[in-house]
Amino acid sequence: MKKVLMFTYSIISYLIGFTSLLYWILSVSNLIPEISIDRPAELPFIYALLKNFGLVALFGLQHSIMARKTFKDSFAKVFPRPIERSTFVLISGLLLILLVKEWAPLGGLIWDVSHIPALNYSLYILFFTGWAILFISSFLINHFDLFGLRQTYLELKKKPYTPLNFKVFSFYKYVRHPLYFGGILGLWATPTMTMTHLTFAIGLTSYFFIGTLFEERDLIKEFGNQYKDYQKKTAMLIPFTKRK
Repeated sequence: MKKVLMFTYSIISYLIGFTSLLYWILSVSNLIPEISIDRPAELPFIYALLKNFGLVALFGLQHSIMARKTFKDSFAKVFPRPIERSTFVLISGLLLILLVKEWAPLGGLIWDVSHIPALNYSLYILFFTGWAILFISSFLINHFDLFGLRQTYLELKKKPYTPLNFKVFSFYKYVRHPLYFGGILGLWATPTMTMTHLTFAIGLTSYFFIGTLFEERDLIKEFGNQYKDYQKKTAMLIPFTKRK
């Protein structure tokens, strides 16, 4: 019964995490005005900016703390280890929904090429390409392990959990973190860039960069020289930017 409950918990966490990603994508797409981050400004500029900084900091701190091995080991002393990843996904999803829902509009227009069909459609193609790269990359790693379902499923089937192997193929041949690259492309490729959208893109891109540095330290500890050799050959976040 306990194992069934853990698997059910992981399914609920997965659905919340996946929904939060869709909500995030739609919020920056400007395709559904009701949930767009580009709403009319309500707070004075400086207060809105501070609020947005706090939301990004909260989101980033949660990811950085809960993704570390020290936290995972501490978690396992109190709760079943198989639900650790699902708990990370659940809290991340709830905080991402909070980040998007509470993002304070700032007003102001940086660029708008939506009236130029060629540029408008080209940028939307890049936008959806970025998010497609993010989702495809999650399956290249192991989508269900990344979202915590594999861990509780193996426990349900009374099978031991085996860590994922280090493999370099597909997008990973060109960039070490295609998940983050896809997110960055999705955030910046927009026909209408407002100050609201710009600060959102800057804030989350900064988180991607900082989070990547922490993640790389863990990967070096786990895979050693194998990962160090990979670092030397492959760009971190933007493909084809690694100097030979």
